[in-house]
Amino acid sequence: MAAKPYQRCVRCVMDTSDQNISFDAEGVCNHCRGFEALKETQWFPDDGGRRLDGILDRVRAEGEGKEYDSILGLSGGADSTYLAYKMKDWGLRPLVVHVDAGWNSELAVANIERVVKHCGYDLHTHVVDWEEMRDLHLAFLRAGIPNQDVPQDHVFFASLYNFATANGIRTIFSGGNLATEGIFPQSWHGSAMDAINLKAIHRKFGTRPLRSYSTISFFSYYFWYPFVKKMRTVRPLNYMPYVKADAIREMEQAFGYKPYDRKHGESLFTQLFQNYYLPHKFGYDKRIPHFSSLIVSGQMTREDALARLEEPLYEPRELENDIAYFCKKLRISRQEFDALLAAPAAHHTDFPTWESRQKIAKRAQAVVERVLGRRVAVYS
Repeated sequence: MAAKPYQRCVRCVMDTSDQNISFDAEGVCNHCRGFEALKETQWFPDDGGRRLDGILDRVRAEGEGKEYDSILGLSGGADSTYLAYKMKDWGLRPLVVHVDAGWNSELAVANIERVVKHCGYDLHTHVVDWEEMRDLHLAFLRAGIPNQDVPQDHVFFASLYNFATANGIRTIFSGGNLATEGIFPQSWHGSAMDAINLKAIHRKFGTRPLRSYSTISFFSYYFWYPFVKKMRTVRPLNYMPYVKADAIREMEQAFGYKPYDRKHGESLFTQLFQNYYLPHKFGYDKRIPHFSSLIVSGQMTREDALARLEEPLYEPRELENDIAYFCKKLRISRQEFDALLAAPAAHHTDFPTWESRQKIAKRAQAVVERVLGRRVAVYS
């Protein structure tokens, strides 16, 4: 595919590093226009909490007589931690689940401990078998695809569903939100939930079976959990005026939350992946969609975003320290690491995916939703 002439949106900071970006006659990108449409149906910061109050009332009613009324996945990042903090104010009784895939920063562990103690929650930490996790990480690196976070993300969501069903919980609360994540180029990544893609990559490049690593099948994800088990995912931060900087200050005062130097700093793997692997191998700077999300949600000016993009992603000494830790953790040499980065880039569609099935499933869901008269909420 021929490269497009370089262009940057005049409203946000998205640019032609997204191969599928398009611009209207005014120079505004499709991501900004898409966010305008999402605001009408999925983002309600000025609603006064009316929609959210109705959702919370239903969750509390369903949880009567049960030990937990919901489940919350807690990474230690600002979004999920703030949601945990607010759920206490809302009188909810979540089972808090943290999935330890082997890359937690010390600060993430401390932030999780602080909010759990402050709120008096029960915390269940699921520790992923490291040898299986390591093998899956190396398989994805050998595959050379952009989304190296899939091994962590997939087991995180799979574990949430497993704990929810084991405890008779129907509502999963997620810190995902449009205010900070409303813009993201789909051309950069495939779905982290695509177990077909994950298993295909591991079959080709893995060296040991995944005996305990949790996955979610296509049928379970699109039909069993939403329709048979009647589970749903709720993203409360979309129903309130969520400003990340304000939320961090509130948590600092309430229970001593410590912010990270960069987005997703709670994971040492994600830190290197997003700030070195993606820019170095693919030319993807994840600050661009993140800052663009903050711009369209009114939390950052375009001028400030452009200035921030001029800052280096890594200081040289910090980069070398992170690469050394990464190689030691995965038990590879620096030469192997450099060779993986220099190898030809690939795309997740170079391997089997569930994308053709996904389109059929989406249509089937829409039909069932019309029959049931309710929206079925799943991760996409």
